[in-house]
Amino acid sequence: MRFSVFLVGRSTAPQEDKPVMDALVNHARQAEELGFDAVFMPDHHFTGYAPMSSDPFMFAAHLAGQLKRIHFGMSVTTVPLHHPVRFAERVNLLDQLTEGRLLVGIGSGTTPEEMIGFGVNYKEASALMQENLDLVLKLWDKQIEDEPISFETSHYKGAVVQRIVPTAYQRPFNRIMPVALRETSMQRAADMGWPAFIPAFTPPVAASAEPFEHLTRYFTRYRDALQAAGHTQDVVNHCLSWTTHTYQCVHVAPTDEQAEEELQIILAAYKQAIDREHAYNKRGEKLSGVELHPHPDCFSREWIKTWCLHGSPDTVAAELEKHRQLGIGNVLMGFTNGPLTAERLKYTNQSIELFAREVMPRFQ
Repeated sequence: MRFSVFLVGRSTAPQEDKPVMDALVNHARQAEELGFDAVFMPDHHFTGYAPMSSDPFMFAAHLAGQLKRIHFGMSVTTVPLHHPVRFAERVNLLDQLTEGRLLVGIGSGTTPEEMIGFGVNYKEASALMQENLDLVLKLWDKQIEDEPISFETSHYKGAVVQRIVPTAYQRPFNRIMPVALRETSMQRAADMGWPAFIPAFTPPVAASAEPFEHLTRYFTRYRDALQAAGHTQDVVNHCLSWTTHTYQCVHVAPTDEQAEEELQIILAAYKQAIDREHAYNKRGEKLSGVELHPHPDCFSREWIKTWCLHGSPDTVAAELEKHRQLGIGNVLMGFTNGPLTAERLKYTNQSIELFAREVMPRFQ
């Protein structure tokens, strides 16, 4: 079973951007030293969600010069916000720089605020993602002697005459990881021999719903489709070993009581940050002509059960054992969510070191 670290931490003011990025570089180094399998970076814009997430490919290239064992992942790249030719080039370049240690999560949607900042209609994001991805796959397959690939999508028009340079480090490139929220994305991942991000549930969901039940349903559908797709056992093993479930907030403490008390402090700071951003999110929705689900209540039982993993090492290990029994290959964990104050970083170091020392060895 693999464990990965999510590089996320909020900047709430311009003067915090550099310190937050520096802290996340140190966090990535710490993850490699402690034996984690990968670090994943988000693709977000304008919100301060993580300052370097305005260009996670550039940030990953910066880390690739320092980290020589760990894998690098995107969680997740918003494909409609990227020119498809540039996306094809950058993925290959980063695959070369990391010597094949690259995993590119892909999805169609961020907030309308982020979409409209790039001139993308939120309502058209899913269709644009499919257009872009279809073109990217053709470009990756193109040989120099092939006829030019001409394209005209709803946003871009052009032609590629020679080939995408550089080529991928490993061919065929099977490190794309779609978010399996829809039947079509799940089936495509299975058919292509790609790992998948398996969500806990698709919001909105009934208050009585148990996130692990939804995770089980999504994962089982994906696994069965993957095994039925006719791939070699090596491809199936690769996909299942990197099929990923995410916890936005992981907090480990010596006792369950201490973990609960500290989690409430962490979530209070997190709530302040997202409350500050909420008015701007709604402006983006208004400009985009959409109205999304209500602002999440991060103190609710449902939100905590879905997005948080917290407790003593024994409690955390017991929850993760359910994932191992199900067959989840990789658990992606955020130890740094919320504003990265000195207090938050103290909790981060306590949590990740306890996890690496007392939880991770039980699964390796």
